[in-house]
Amino acid sequence: MKAKNAFLVTFLCTVIGTAAAVPSPANFSAAAGQTSDAAQPAIAKSIGTIKAINGNRITLSPQSGPEIAVTVAESARILRLAPGEKDLKSATPISVQDLQVGDAIRVRGPGAADAKSINALEVILITRSAVAAVGDQIRQDWQKRGLGGVVTAVDAASGTITISVTGFAGTKTFAVHTAKNTVIRRYAPDSVKFEDAKPSTLQDIHTGDQLRARGNRSADGSEVAADEVVTGKFPYVEGTVKSVDASAGTLSVQDVLSKKTVQVKITADSQLHKIPTEMAQRFAARIRGAVPPGIPGAAPSQSAPNSPAAASGSSGQSAQTGAASGGKWQGSGAGGAAAGGMGGGARAGGAPDFQQLLSRLPASTLADLNLQKGDAVIILATEGTPSGGSTAITLLSGVEPILQAAPSGSQAMMLAPWSLGATPGGDAATQ
Repeated sequence: MKAKNAFLVTFLCTVIGTAAAVPSPANFSAAAGQTSDAAQPAIAKSIGTIKAINGNRITLSPQSGPEIAVTVAESARILRLAPGEKDLKSATPISVQDLQVGDAIRVRGPGAADAKSINALEVILITRSAVAAVGDQIRQDWQKRGLGGVVTAVDAASGTITISVTGFAGTKTFAVHTAKNTVIRRYAPDSVKFEDAKPSTLQDIHTGDQLRARGNRSADGSEVAADEVVTGKFPYVEGTVKSVDASAGTLSVQDVLSKKTVQVKITADSQLHKIPTEMAQRFAARIRGAVPPGIPGAAPSQSAPNSPAAASGSSGQSAQTGAASGGKWQGSGAGGAAAGGMGGGARAGGAPDFQQLLSRLPASTLADLNLQKGDAVIILATEGTPSGGSTAITLLSGVEPILQAAPSGSQAMMLAPWSLGATPGGDAATQ
């Protein structure tokens, strides 16, 4: 509920022209024609969503912190702000009876010393339907003008970020240009949800980060003038299962890339899939066909990418790409997120990409997967916190043929973390 509230509050801020962050009290006061905080030290302000209403009493769930008991004064000014409007002069007067649970509001009035209650003299409302409409517009714009990839360079002086997008057709490089008015956010270390992303700066973006930008492209498509940028660090693990505790929702994996044991939590938001053997073999054949001859994992020159030899996985293997032994995968060599491959849904020739196909697979649980020690898995996870560890965003089993075929897991899988986010979703505009 808290995450949903934060998302609604973000939209409230967006439609009144302050999308980069929650508006400051001074901004609201100026817009409403009120005096400054210095003249009214007892005035409190809060933005949140309505959790409950009883007459003129409202339980407000703010963007952060405990719930606030709001009493709407009899003389309070209550306004409905239309989506996209930035000036309260165009707002419509309403009554407290027009407010509904789930509406996003901003309240202003004398507050208690413990910050747990406000006697509201002013309430600004944007209804749930209006918030939903704005949300749909923003999501569609992310899909239409969005571009996702892995950061390969950051030029703070020019405000330019270089990203790479890898697909079966190869790797492409794009320049993302930021300006003073570009909104930059960074995903929370324990969440992949867009609504949990925090305001950030260009200095917080580093090589290897996942990045998604929304903006206008140049004529040749290689550059983007970004209106908004969201970044995050999402560790990529490919390895073998050491232990599973389905009841506790935890998994221990020996990562062949870092040679370390990684502990991962499974939550209700984690996407777990078992890839059917036939699908895994088809992708393995496609991967080998896309690898240039002479590179580990490439298909032999005499075999077509979709030939039985390629599809069966009996050729095109090398010591670097690993081998199957007793049905257990032994490792795929170098690669991973550092290679810059998880490009956010790149497609080749218009064919459905890996991320799209995964979305069509039935969801599984740890119990459904029945993972055993030595089984190969691929996991995309949150960065994690020192106290909380990493949480799985996507976990895939049945991946042995794909890992054997790929010179690097990241190039093969192209897992995009944005699929769980509320706004920068979709796979559009990644070519």
